[in-house]
Amino acid sequence: MSAKKSVNVVIGNHMYNLSGYEEKEYLEKVASYINQKIDEVQELQYYKQLNTDMKTVLLELNIADDYFKARDRVMSMEAEMKQKDQEIYNLKHELVSLQVKDNEMENQLRDLEDENRDLKLTKSKLEASLEDALLGGIGTGDQK
Repeated sequence: MSAKKSVNVVIGNHMYNLSGYEEKEYLEKVASYINQKIDEVQELQYYKQLNTDMKTVLLELNIADDYFKARDRVMSMEAEMKQKDQEIYNLKHELVSLQVKDNEMENQLRDLEDENRDLKLTKSKLEASLEDALLGGIGTGDQK
């Protein structure tokens, strides 16, 4: 575990010493966020009329609202990410299936090309044999 760090910050015109295991920059960022929320609620017209407890509750409600909205966004993004991961998985699976099918088709094409070559060779041999038989028959007929 890292060492505890401390930093002096101003929140709502008061000096505080924040300490924690986070970096000092993070603690300062938290204080800055609180000051921003204080500024936001102070801009509300009715804020000045509230007692201190109500001002504190209003500030806490605004911070809680930010938290729940951020949490909902994170949950939504996680669900979207999970859906996209599933889509990627499905696409990868489909790609592999298509690659296997492509390989099978290429093998089948090679087999058909080999068979076609063999058939052409057989055809040429048969044509040559037929020509020899026909020419041989004509040549024998001429000798008679």
